[in-house]
Amino acid sequence: MGGGTEAFPDLGQHCQHPDCHQLDFLPFKCDGCRKVFCLDHRSYKKHECPKSDHNSRKVVVCENCSMSIETTGRDGEDEKVMLERHEKSGSCDPKKKNKPTCPVRRCKEILTFSNTNTCKICQVKVCLKHRFPVDHACKQARASSGPWNGKFLAALASRNAGDCARTGRGSPSSSSSTPSSVKAY
Repeated sequence: MGGGTEAFPDLGQHCQHPDCHQLDFLPFKCDGCRKVFCLDHRSYKKHECPKSDHNSRKVVVCENCSMSIETTGRDGEDEKVMLERHEKSGSCDPKKKNKPTCPVRRCKEILTFSNTNTCKICQVKVCLKHRFPVDHACKQARASSGPWNGKFLAALASRNAGDCARTGRGSPSSSSSTPSSVKAY
């Protein structure tokens, strides 16, 4: 079916939906069935595309170890056969079925890809709620004599509340007892 007008015969195409055949100047080509459709019939559902799942990813979950096995691109192969092959491969371990949880006491958060954080000090994997060393009782953070060694917190505690509200930046301090700078190592 040709489209367009008398002046521009190659402009646009007719919708290939059986009930439509509307001339569309900006037609959509379905990447499943490779037919041309108008705006109203461009979705897989609207034109009932027989190949709507050609780009879909399909996964089967093993009941023993909760591992996901991708079945995309393996047409004609039965899911049961794939699961049996997975069980015989040796990678199926029923001990892996239990999902890892946050090691902090009384926290039952399951650690997933999106909510897991590894502490840079003690290398323990914790949930996002307990990502700071203070929140997960990081013993190495407290015991180590790191570069701060508590000096920053001591200097912060020794400051007056009025120091934060000084009007001029860089103006000399009115109190001589407050240190003018903190030395970081």
